[in-house]
Amino acid sequence: MNREPFPVSRRRVLLAGAGTAAALLGPSPGGGTAAAAGRPRAAAADSLQPYASYWFPDSLPSGTPGDGITWRSLAAWTPGADRDLAFNTTTVPLAERFTPVPPNTTARAGQARISALAAFDHTAGNPSQGSATADHYAPTHWAYLDELVFWGGSSGEGLILAPNAPVVDAAHRNGVPVLGTVFLPPVAYGGQLRWTRDLVQRDAAGRFPLATKLVQVAREYGFDGWFLNAETGGGDAALAGEMQAFLRALRAAGAGHGLRITWYDAMNRTGQVGWQGALDELNQPFFQDDAGPVADSMFVDFRWSAGRLADSGRLAEELGRSRYELWAGVDVESAGWDSGTDWEAILPTGRDHVVSYGFYRPEWTLSHLPAGRTPGQFHAADDRFWSGEGLDPTRPGGTGGGWRAPASAVADRSTLTSLPFATTFSTGHGLRWYENGTATSGTPWNHLGLQDRLPPRRWAVRTAGPRPDVSFDFADAWRGGSSLLVRGALDRPATLELFPARLPAGAATVLDLTHRTDPSSGPVTVEVAVALRDAPAPGEPAPYVHLPAGTLQPGDGWRTVSLRLGALGTGILHALGVRLTGRGGAAVAWRLGALAVRDGTASPAAPSGLTVTGTASSDGATAVRLSWRRATGAVRHYELYRQLPDGRREFLGGTCGTAYYVAGLRRAGDEPAARLEVRAVHELFTVSKPSKVQLPW
Repeated sequence: MNREPFPVSRRRVLLAGAGTAAALLGPSPGGGTAAAAGRPRAAAADSLQPYASYWFPDSLPSGTPGDGITWRSLAAWTPGADRDLAFNTTTVPLAERFTPVPPNTTARAGQARISALAAFDHTAGNPSQGSATADHYAPTHWAYLDELVFWGGSSGEGLILAPNAPVVDAAHRNGVPVLGTVFLPPVAYGGQLRWTRDLVQRDAAGRFPLATKLVQVAREYGFDGWFLNAETGGGDAALAGEMQAFLRALRAAGAGHGLRITWYDAMNRTGQVGWQGALDELNQPFFQDDAGPVADSMFVDFRWSAGRLADSGRLAEELGRSRYELWAGVDVESAGWDSGTDWEAILPTGRDHVVSYGFYRPEWTLSHLPAGRTPGQFHAADDRFWSGEGLDPTRPGGTGGGWRAPASAVADRSTLTSLPFATTFSTGHGLRWYENGTATSGTPWNHLGLQDRLPPRRWAVRTAGPRPDVSFDFADAWRGGSSLLVRGALDRPATLELFPARLPAGAATVLDLTHRTDPSSGPVTVEVAVALRDAPAPGEPAPYVHLPAGTLQPGDGWRTVSLRLGALGTGILHALGVRLTGRGGAAVAWRLGALAVRDGTASPAAPSGLTVTGTASSDGATAVRLSWRRATGAVRHYELYRQLPDGRREFLGGTCGTAYYVAGLRRAGDEPAARLEVRAVHELFTVSKPSKVQLPW
């Protein structure tokens, strides 16, 4: 690739000026202060909508921001004045992971890792808590990721973007840290060198106040650090020296809190933007200097070559660093798995990996699909991207000059290490919301914080007969928005490997399986596959024991089977799966709605103090901000409902935090008030009693 700034088509609105960005924005989040609880006041109904936070370092652009954009200064930010802080604060801690025996012979542990720079929306357009559409990038292949960058920043909106809570909560549940973005754009796309100088300005004591602010933001919001990309040209060696000192101060301030820094290969030690495509003497000071590490990792620009990457890996090791702390940029924004990539330069066949790699814009798996796309089509594309064209990580392909899916090169990781464990196979978006097999809302939705831990090996199937189709399906679910659907003849037993695990199993341990067949399905015999030992070698199946879970007939409704695992002996569960066998020759359509492993049952305590903290009305619809006090004990997330006059409960949304925004409430008949409630949800998906409030009309 040449060294000219990327064309607009590659970065679209992220590099747009205010006028262009405004044309692509939705309704304005507006300003003003939330009204006190009580009757709705006359105001734009979207004025209460919270969004992910974004800022300029200090000074603001000249002119007027576009519709829906609020120009803010990070230097002026304080937590107490941040009215959206409660909506953007994460609550799920970063889970620990382990590496199971890989499902194939080419995936490796302890070598190349994967980073991803993903844009979920334009800078000013990331809702804090999801939105009323299923057409949303919902990453689920966390098992292959070591770092997710919440990519954004533009000269017309803001240069510093903090990730929203749903993305961080989903990533943390799967052991993946999430970084915010500091993007100083090229001059050709509105970048101004004064913003670089603003970022690295010192106070009277010689300290870097914005380094302190960046650490404070990450700690208050609950994410894991920052990705810094300084692409504004025109600097000099003195400015580069200040940037290096700023990075060192940022890393020192964040190290005690577990924060990390990734530096993008752009500005070099001369202060100019060079895009080296390597770690070399020009950009080394931003990665490592004589005093030690400056950044935790470096994203190497896309201009790399095989020779440059080999030299970069050697230099990293000479500096006492791991070569796998370098991410070789792989641009998939425009062509996805058809992107031309010299994989042998990163993942040479038969030799150790050279460096790690970083995907730029893997949300291509959604964006390349045509209008009218469905969640199922997105997940089919996303599974192919990460697992390979065969959609089976036990045989992912990935040799020669074609696409090398991550499953073919990088060993997957798992967070299943403690009980209770439960999943309802919800991907964090859906066409409806289901509870106990019944839709309690017909409104499409997305909220990644409500995503479950999902099978990482999509889809590992072992059978001597025809291979069935396996997918996430959104036409029916037990809980959330999706279920796991297996379709095919199944004239021979087929084992679907679901989860590698390290779950303790004792005499009282129980496994619950909730499943059903579709009306068009033939009968199917179901067995739970449990392994108390690891697979003997990469690519080999785990030594499963099979426990009968019954034979389902066509159209059987949802059924929950509870199996005691004590008969297998005590120990560690290393793998979980199911074995399916069709009966009578008819094709099978079998759904798995929930899976749990537990030592007992538990229900969460109820939250308290549900309060309306703000309302705004427009065109007969009322937007509401709500808050409540956290329930004591273990809580997975909270769910908001409306009690309708006819006695039905309507699902409004959910969040892992203790504040929520509800859009578009309308009066039902002549009810005197909207009756709202919040309930706590346990890891086993048991639900608490509600805390209630009324909103008078």
